[in-house]
Amino acid sequence: MATRKTATKSNGKNGTSSRKTTSSTSAARGKSSATASRGNSTASRKGNGGDMENSKFHQLFIDELKDIYWAEKHLVKALPKMQKAATTMELVNAFADHLAATKEHVSRVEEIFEMMGMRPVAKKCEAMEGLVAEAQELMEEEEESVVLDAGLIIAAQKVEHYEIAAYGSLRTLATRMGHTDAANLLEQTLDEEKETDSLLTQIAESSVNEEALAE
Repeated sequence: MATRKTATKSNGKNGTSSRKTTSSTSAARGKSSATASRGNSTASRKGNGGDMENSKFHQLFIDELKDIYWAEKHLVKALPKMQKAATTMELVNAFADHLAATKEHVSRVEEIFEMMGMRPVAKKCEAMEGLVAEAQELMEEEEESVVLDAGLIIAAQKVEHYEIAAYGSLRTLATRMGHTDAANLLEQTLDEEKETDSLLTQIAESSVNEEALAE
């Protein structure tokens, strides 16, 4: 009887030990499986990142880059006309400075295309074409005056706001895809566009609007 009790206790302990071992093994396997799953998920994300060039997200970035490239080149042709039409010397100088900056912006976009392993390609920007057309219409209809200067500032700021939106979005896309160098160049241009917009506001508020109102 004592022997049977000992055997029973022994079997009970072994059974408990076996169940604990099995449970421990199952838990380990579960953790291992979960870890593997997370690893596969991470690898999948990394794989998608590595294949970013073929993604629709990357293509969106390239399309927007082509758009702003066309826009900047179109603006290079328009700014000298706006500069010539302006009568306030401060505004004339602002347009001259922005023309020089815009030429630099074109070069930066070309540099980003090179980073992407592509030759620079422009895609017609309907928005910029329309904004420049508005400025052209204003110059044709309004005689040279401070009122024209006020209108030119409005036209120029419409352009700036478009460019701020475009470069801000491009920078965000570039950052998301890990194109750090491209994002830095886009950030630099974005800051310059904001500075130009701020300068135009300053010119308008400091003198042009008041003088235009008095005409």
